[in-house]
Parts: sequence; C-alpha cells; structure tokens
Amino acid sequence: MIDGVTVRPLRQIPDERGKVMHMLRRDDPWFEEFGEIYFSCVYPGALKAWHLHKRMILSYAVVLGAIKLVLYDTRPRSKTKGMIQEIFTGESRYALIRVPPGVWNGFKGLGATMSIVANCASEPHDPDEIVRLDPSSKKIPYDWALKNG
Repeated sequence: MIDGVTVRPLRQIPDERGKVMHMLRRDDPWFEEFGEIYFSCVYPGALKAWHLHKRMILSYAVVLGAIKLVLYDTRPRSKTKGMIQEIFTGESRYALIRVPPGVWNGFKGLGATMSIVANCASEPHDPDEIVRLDPSSKKIPYDWALKNG
C-alpha cells in the first residue's frame, strides 16, 4: 500500500425497500476536514485520470457500479515513492478510500453501466491546487489496457 492511503470497508444496511450506504461521519477518527462533497460519474471503460492534489485529502466511496482506482506516489520524502497501487472498489467491495495530497490518482469505469464515485474532499475545489496529466502520459508508468490472466 502507498503510505497514507487507507481502505476501510463501509457498512451497507439492506432491507426490502433498498439500502443505506454509510460513508463518513464527522466523529469518525479518520475524518479530517470538510471542504465539499461531489459525485463523479464515469461510463464503462472511460478513464478519469491523472490528477494530483497539492493540499486536498480525497475520501472516495463508489456508491453505484465499480471502478479500478489507480494511485501513483511521487512524493519526494515518501517511503513508497515510485509505487503504483490498484484498488478495485464498488458496491460489492464498498469502502472508503483515503488518498493523501501529493499522490497521483485516476480511475476507470468497470462493468456494463455508469458508476458513481462520491468524494468527500477536505477542502473546496480550487483549480490552482490540482495538477492534471493525460491518462496515457509516460510520466506515470501505468497502462490502463485490460489485463487478462
């Protein structure tokens, strides 16, 4: 695992009407700060990558569908610098994934329908705080192609 990244299984409470999906409470020991909550929708096979936040902590949970979340650590003082981490998450593997500042991240929609990724970010969106790269950039040693086997 990349240093500072956490994956916490989340509770789903189903009944005959549907279900409740817990995500984050302000009294959770891992809650840091509230900036904004937004939902990112991604079509099957589509990529939303790469981006890096300079200050913002991301708290992702996939509330509909499934994604492959990929992380790449380029933080100069990190003990996991140069490491890539893949996390397959979604309704069937429902979890809260914390991504610290300075870690590149992106995701790919999986399955046959659109997926919805919730993010409870530690601060409001600021275009000067984010760095973006093309998904096929050679600066990140990752191939988004389907891996069989």
